[in-house]
Amino acid sequence: MLTDFREFLRSRRSIRRFKAIPISDDIINNILLTATHAPSAHNRQPWRYAVLKNPEPKIRLCENLADKFRSDLTADNLSKAEIDTRINRSKNRIKEAPLIIILCMDLSEMDIYPDEKRSQAERIMAIQSVAAAGCQLQLAAQAEGLASVWTCSPLFAPETVQTALNLPANWQPQAMFFIGYQNESPKPKILKPLKEICLSVN
Repeated sequence: MLTDFREFLRSRRSIRRFKAIPISDDIINNILLTATHAPSAHNRQPWRYAVLKNPEPKIRLCENLADKFRSDLTADNLSKAEIDTRINRSKNRIKEAPLIIILCMDLSEMDIYPDEKRSQAERIMAIQSVAAAGCQLQLAAQAEGLASVWTCSPLFAPETVQTALNLPANWQPQAMFFIGYQNESPKPKILKPLKEICLSVN
């Protein structure tokens, strides 16, 4: 049993292509409920989830993001052909994913400090908590027989995401997860050796 669980944890991969199969509400609820069991600073649970499973919000999101990304990529001096390729690829991923979850951060219940140093530490704790929930969300999807990929595009256009999806003002978009039934074989994962990333402190 322990060996099986280790293999489960080590087998997660980022998948970007999914079968055109809808995901049931029961499975979505199970994923979200499991994700909420992640650890968080002060147990404030600052994560929020915007769930996109219907075409309309996906289209609004991809069209709004396309305008923002086109502006950014143009400023980066990319060619029009390269810009169009990147934007079309992004649009297709959003439109074709059976399920998209926008992971947001809500700081309204975190502690408030009068100084910048502790305020910044509190914000970082909230970010770490939300990231933990994102990791748990991916494992929760895998436990339901689904695959996923974590993308950070909302960090580059948080206001655009908020406006496109009419999110509450205190929901700060942090990540976007594409989720569905796997339709590609992932490449082998190359890991850094433990001896390069671990230090035994005496």
